[in-house]
Amino acid sequence: MDRVLIFDTTLRDGEQACGCSMTATEKLRLAALLAELGVDHLEAGFPIASEGDFEAVSRIARDIRGPVITALARAKTLDIERAAKALSAAKRSRIHTFIATSPVHRQHKLKLTQEQVLDAAVEAVRHARRFSDDVEFSAEDATRTEPDFLCSVARAVVEAGAGTVNIPDTVGYATPEDFSALIAQVVAAVGDRAVVSVHCHNDLGLATANSLAGVRAGARQVECTLNGIGERAGNAALEEVVMALRTRQDAYGLETAIQGPGLYPASQALVECISFGPQPNKAIVGRNAFAHEAGIHQDGFLKERTTYEIMDPKDVGVPESRLILGKHSGRHALKIRAGHLGQTLEGAALERAYQAFIALADRQKGVSDDEILRIAQGAALATA
Repeated sequence: MDRVLIFDTTLRDGEQACGCSMTATEKLRLAALLAELGVDHLEAGFPIASEGDFEAVSRIARDIRGPVITALARAKTLDIERAAKALSAAKRSRIHTFIATSPVHRQHKLKLTQEQVLDAAVEAVRHARRFSDDVEFSAEDATRTEPDFLCSVARAVVEAGAGTVNIPDTVGYATPEDFSALIAQVVAAVGDRAVVSVHCHNDLGLATANSLAGVRAGARQVECTLNGIGERAGNAALEEVVMALRTRQDAYGLETAIQGPGLYPASQALVECISFGPQPNKAIVGRNAFAHEAGIHQDGFLKERTTYEIMDPKDVGVPESRLILGKHSGRHALKIRAGHLGQTLEGAALERAYQAFIALADRQKGVSDDEILRIAQGAALATA
């Protein structure tokens, strides 16, 4: 495949983050935007978790067309049947079932042996296939699981009918080198019988890097969220994965179906539904992602945008780049901003205005357009 499938889990794993709980109506609104964005799979929720989540998944399954609507279920009969019922109105649906496979989870959480975990995984997939032809299996905490056992589980669930095998770095433990090697083993184990998926958490700040390492090793589905929201430090950010593949197509040679200009609007819509937004320096969708304050950067940017921007902001739905005028700014940016405000600055007037501007910027956090205009007008009068 020359395409990477984007499996969005903003409404499921993302919503599990502190402060990210959403109502069914909010979920439906975001689901519509995600469908417009072009996600291949939309994980709508965890129907067994609550009546509200069941309702949200049911409404999304009924009203949203385009993506495959997915519901999560533990490797338990009641979970799977609840997920199937919530998805019953969907045109295309997937049941996503999971069980933990690592020693720490087997021993302390599940209190099961390897054989019991393997049997539960196989039975869950078989039961899910009674309701859907599209079943995904996830080996929770895969990156801390014995590789040979993980590959055995992957082969077994594919034999039982899973079309996608997901390898989650549930606690963000992996490094790109480790993860790439593990994914390569799983890809070799399942061959062309199933799609291998990755689901990376950001506990060490490596979620996007690990996701891309997994893709390079043969994974063809990435599970991710808008703004990187999710448990603890979050998930791989959808916008980062998509734009890394697009911007560095020379390195990956892969595409997604995501409509780039919808990224920023979708990010902003999510912010309206939850209790916080991305940090200002967040890649792609942060307030400062296309903002420049340092004079050297501003000068280069004004002469040729690509000197300091590897993406066009319009390609991700950001209206335009911004020049922030502060104590690190240079004469070129001040001249341009004054011109936009209706005041021409040249020669001695520009130098006088610049010195006054820097003196003011040294005393405060930023300089407003009104202050810049007053400085520019004063400099122009003084040198007339």
